Parts: sequence; C-alpha cells; structure tokens
Amino acid sequence: MAKNLHHLFPSLVFQERILPSTAKLNAELKKESFKFREIDETGQKWCLKNYPGGYTSYGSLDQLYKISPTFDELRLKIDKSVAKYIKSLDMLVKAKDIQMCSMWVNIMSPGVTHTMHIHPLSVISGTYYLQIPKGSRGLRFEDPRMVAHMASPPRRPHAKPENQRFIEMVPRVGEVILFESWMRHEVPPNPLKTERMSISFNYDWR
Repeated sequence: MAKNLHHLFPSLVFQERILPSTAKLNAELKKESFKFREIDETGQKWCLKNYPGGYTSYGSLDQLYKISPTFDELRLKIDKSVAKYIKSLDMLVKAKDIQMCSMWVNIMSPGVTHTMHIHPLSVISGTYYLQIPKGSRGLRFEDPRMVAHMASPPRRPHAKPENQRFIEMVPRVGEVILFESWMRHEVPPNPLKTERMSISFNYDWR
C-alpha cells in the first residue's frame, strides 16, 4: 500500500546538535542570559504584560549577537546549520543571502507557556537549547493545513508522524531546531521546578 502513496508538500524541520552540553560556550551563554534578565528593566516590564512568570528579551534586546561576542559566536555556528537547511529545502538563494536579523533569550519558569504563533517577515526561524531539564516539554508544531481540514476526521492517537495534527519535538541541550517561519508552533507550560532556557532567532532574505 505504501508504494501507492505520494508524500506531497512536506514541512521540513531541521534538528542538529551543534554544541556538547558541557561546552564552555554554553556555560558563558547561560551566564550572560541570567545577567541580561537581571539588568534588562525594559524587558522585565514587557514580560509582565506579554510573558507572565518568565523572561524573554524579545521585546527589548532582540539582537544579542550584535552586542555580545559570545552570542555572535553562537550565531556563526547556527549559520552553518541554516546553510544545510536551505540546501535541504531547495531554496533558490545563496546561503549568504539568508542572514540572521534577530536573536533573543527565553527563560521559562515553572508553569510558563509560549502560545501558538508564527514569526512574520522572516524566512527561517529556530531555537538553540541551553537548559532542558529532564521531563521538559518540547517544541510543538501545528499541521499548516489545519485551516483547510473542514470535515476531516480525527487521527488515531499513535498515527504516523505525517498523519498527525500536532508534532512535539523534544530537544537536547546543545541542539538547534530550524523551521520555516510560517510554521505555527508553541511551547507547552513548563511542568518542572527548574527553568527551561533557550535562545531563539530569525533569519531574513537580504
């Protein structure tokens, strides 16, 4: 039966480990992330309204690679993964034409969630994972055809990945996940007492 099936219009998500969990760079990134949370008064005010219980520099310091050599070092590593992803997508562009345009820190305290959203005006988006406690939730993607399903019946609980309506990818520390910016995604509530830390970013077509 499988030989008669054609997989049309797949949504490709890239996952790769770019740093070991004990890397010196990882330790420096965590140290600076906590410092940004401490000194970023504008971000703290933004989070009270838009990200209650957690901290993100999205609304204040969203180009960390331009102000921190440590974050810029991470950018250079992510650039290599983005170039691989562009090739996998068969995009008719050169890798150098797709450049990072924003980068910010996310620290999710217990119970904090990041609701379903997209990243407008970007081409490729993604997240690098700094601290993922055991038992953490992952990055949850929504089937982009959802609005056209109409009377389509629900799927079995253990349906094949390509037939599911939502897919949750649980990363490891040191991994990056890349996706096209139009893909709707969310991070379910952090069920643990330990903070979950990540660095998100966007790439634009220049």
